[in-house]
Amino acid sequence: MKFLVDESSDARLAAYLKSLGHDATTVASDYAPSLADQQILEIAQREGRVLIANDRDFGELVFRRGLPHVGVIFLRLSSTSLALKIARLNHVLATHASELGHFLVVTDRRVRVRGSQGSGPSTR
Repeated sequence: MKFLVDESSDARLAAYLKSLGHDATTVASDYAPSLADQQILEIAQREGRVLIANDRDFGELVFRRGLPHVGVIFLRLSSTSLALKIARLNHVLATHASELGHFLVVTDRRVRVRGSQGSGPSTR
């Protein structure tokens, strides 16, 4: 699976995903600085990456502006704890793998799959 970790999320999530065998990049270290959210969503789409973000502006781009995506995992957690982020990400990968092409809102206790489906995550 291919992922792009936004600057709003913890870059250590990319290292964790790589340790699981996934292809993961981070906006902060793998792309030009100061990219706008729309550019980040376009990169994720072009490269076939599921975007992981804490920034609710991606919902605006996907739902109000109708921009295409491969999938978005919006981490809406009560803590910035890396352990919590990893635990919730593990839960998503284990129980929602077939829905990664959608917009997923991940909270401390649940995962909500929003209606906008992208073109689906790449399995390369």
